[in-house]
Amino acid sequence: MGSADLLLHPVRLRIVKAFLGDRALTTSQLAAELDDVPSGSLYRHVALLTKAGVLQVVAERRVRGAVERTYTLRLFAARIDPGEVKAMTAEEHGQAFMAYVAGMLADADRYLASEPPDPIRDGADYQVGALWLTDAEFAELLRELSIVFRPRLANPPGEGRRRRMVYTVFLPAPAQPAAEPPDQSKRPRTKRKRSS
Repeated sequence: MGSADLLLHPVRLRIVKAFLGDRALTTSQLAAELDDVPSGSLYRHVALLTKAGVLQVVAERRVRGAVERTYTLRLFAARIDPGEVKAMTAEEHGQAFMAYVAGMLADADRYLASEPPDPIRDGADYQVGALWLTDAEFAELLRELSIVFRPRLANPPGEGRRRRMVYTVFLPAPAQPAAEPPDQSKRPRTKRKRSS
């Protein structure tokens, strides 16, 4: 199974997202967070992600005769292979983007269902903007964002910390022909007033 098929399945994508933020979860804890997913299905998807190396077992303990495993996410393995991204069709990219957006919408729904949501207090925000950047300037922006985010992505859960989901989307606008400057010879003439 390719990494795109593995990671973009709606349930597996939710499982991966549950582990973001350096979280260690047992399947029982995961089942409590994804309580709309049947337990048999959840266990199968966890096993598949573990076999693929996306999740790893970091602890095991006996609970009432059964082995309870604690998992963490291997973040570098939870990415679609660049070669696979390059080989994807436009339709496959559309499906991948829909899975991404659906996950974001589901997170927004869960937040808005909280009692009571307060976006100002909670720092919930959504914005869109446009930047005019050369390829080199865009690469520099990505490097700078990485410098800002990388140390914070390594923050463990702790006192006063709240897990915050961050989504990024960069979409180049379709190429358009450059606008020509207006023809100065066709500017409307203004009449001068005659002095009396």
